[in-house]
Amino acid sequence: MRLIRFGDKGNEEPGVWLTDGRRIDASGEFLDYDEGFFAMGGLEALAEWVADGCPGGAEVDPAVRLGPPVARPSKLVCVGKNYLEHAKELAEGIPTEPTLFMKATSAWSGPHDDVMLPLGATKLDYEVELALVIGRTASYVDEIDALDCVAGYATFCDFSERAFQKDMGGQWMKGKSADTFAPMGPCLVTPDEVADAQALRLWCKVNGELRQNSWTGDMMHPIRRLISYISRFMTLLPGDVVATGTPGGVAMGMNPPRYLQAGDWVECGVEGLGELSQRVVAFHANNFPAL
Repeated sequence: MRLIRFGDKGNEEPGVWLTDGRRIDASGEFLDYDEGFFAMGGLEALAEWVADGCPGGAEVDPAVRLGPPVARPSKLVCVGKNYLEHAKELAEGIPTEPTLFMKATSAWSGPHDDVMLPLGATKLDYEVELALVIGRTASYVDEIDALDCVAGYATFCDFSERAFQKDMGGQWMKGKSADTFAPMGPCLVTPDEVADAQALRLWCKVNGELRQNSWTGDMMHPIRRLISYISRFMTLLPGDVVATGTPGGVAMGMNPPRYLQAGDWVECGVEGLGELSQRVVAFHANNFPAL
């Protein structure tokens, strides 16, 4: 199945994207794709509803905005330097264990929403990633059982303000967490439709130029190990998102660096999961009524 959420930002409704291309409203049967949905067997119930022909579900206009395919999670856990070429291009050493950091969930964004330069930003960067959504509570999970915890996979872009991340001290989180810095989608693809999540091509283009081009088999720490490893340090809850790292080709790794500017167009994709497209826009105080 392919799960979608559609509608205005903050008021998205759940739906499904059928194999014939139609998008069907599932809000008459399900409240949202959130922690409760995944914890209470929502995926199984949704599969039965789809198999029955989506009774009562109206077709969604393709022009309607798509939001992130799951509701804002309790945690957005990211893995840094998980592809060898990316670790090399940063020239900061090769980690021997997964490097973990968090993005604020307020950065949650839809697959085609604009990405906004934060106030004072000078080094905006892109990172295409395979993301997974946790389907059941996971704590101290063995690697052999780790994939049983996955509800689905999606394309993700870990936008980063490198000056905030690298030049201002402290942890990476402040360079990773600006509003709009966590677009995901366009859908959540359930594992039954992904033959091998470690054999997917992923890529990123900026203004049509291919910048990143790799495959998930190049991960130094594969998905099973990541889920098991992360679950040692925190309980992963249903609906939580894990972003599994980015390959080489980021702006910071170029000589000289080629950071994003207002007006740039970023496109990311993961084979079989769909594409993101973000226009980079300048910070504007009207987007923040409190300012």
